[in-house]
Amino acid sequence: MLRDRHPDPDPGALALAALGWLLGEEPRADRFLALTGLDPDGLRAALGTRAVQAAVLDFLAAHEPDLVAAAQALGVSPMALVRAGEALA
Repeated sequence: MLRDRHPDPDPGALALAALGWLLGEEPRADRFLALTGLDPDGLRAALGTRAVQAAVLDFLAAHEPDLVAAAQALGVSPMALVRAGEALA
C-alpha cells in the first residue's frame, strides 16, 4: 500500500472533522442520515462512538467526489480519510 509522506491525524479527530464538513451541506447531510438510519438526536448522542465515526468515513469513501472534497477541505489526503476509517472499523 502506498503511504503519504505525512503522518495520519488521529482517526477519531479526523472523523469528527469530516462529520463537520459532511453536515455543511444539507442534501449531503440528509443522504448520510438516510443511509445510516440515524436522526439528528441519535447522531448527537453517538458522536463519540467508533461506529459512528467509522460510518462517517465509510460514507465519504463510498462516494469519491465527497471523499476528495472532504480531504481537500480538511487538508489531508483522501487516503488519510480511508485509513482512518479502516482504523476505526
